[in-house]
Amino acid sequence: MSEIQTKLAALQAQLKSMGKVLIAFSGGVDSTFLLALAHDLLGEGVTAVTARSSTFPHRELSEAISFTSKHGIKHIIIDSEELDVEGFANNPVNRCYLCKKELFGKISMLAEEHNIKYILDGSNADDLCDYRPGLQALAELGILSPLKDAGMTKEDIRTLSREMKLPSWDKPSFACLSSRFPYGEEITPEKLSMVDKAEDFLLNLGFKQVRVRHHGNLARIEVSPNERSRFFDEELMSRIDVFLKEVGFTYVTLDLKGYRTGSMNETL
Repeated sequence: MSEIQTKLAALQAQLKSMGKVLIAFSGGVDSTFLLALAHDLLGEGVTAVTARSSTFPHRELSEAISFTSKHGIKHIIIDSEELDVEGFANNPVNRCYLCKKELFGKISMLAEEHNIKYILDGSNADDLCDYRPGLQALAELGILSPLKDAGMTKEDIRTLSREMKLPSWDKPSFACLSSRFPYGEEITPEKLSMVDKAEDFLLNLGFKQVRVRHHGNLARIEVSPNERSRFFDEELMSRIDVFLKEVGFTYVTLDLKGYRTGSMNETL
């Protein structure tokens, strides 16, 4: 048995032993794989829950709803506004801890209402390699991360998702919109809207992996390294410059290094 198949077997065994689970579902690569696999194994024993908030783009919510509807998976939408959490808008270095604590606190209450013992999230083994304060909140609340427990990496998950013909297998990595701001810069609904509109515009232009980092009145665009050459097109640069200024930025720049996970953590 190959290494990836060994991991998959361990994951399947863990899921089967639970019987009934509530899965935090964002519609991203990891949670989509976890939800699809759990539903294959447990059927009606699986319920997905997705949080609606100003930090979660409308397109992501729509895709999450579409996936569960297509596959006949029970899906609950809850409201969880991080900006209402004390201290969150100040964007401290433990911002993700505050977010996860509030969100999974609500999910825990939901699980209790529905008599579901196990709450799962899609954290994977690669998340242990970066600054992830949200993992502490999950541990405190007893949330399980079976992908991480099985040693599943993002590459493993994409490979298996492709074999399962999941539409998310090559979906770009995503993180909540709050991750676009330097630690210490205040997060507001208006700023989140600026980032959401800017990223949606770039995605509609055909860019696959996009981040628009918000540095005051300056937008720092990150795209995949192999997509940077598209900016040699002067007409395209002008279109992007005009639109991002329309949504509220004064200056528009391209990060020459390109997209990388957790670039805002480079200052820590």
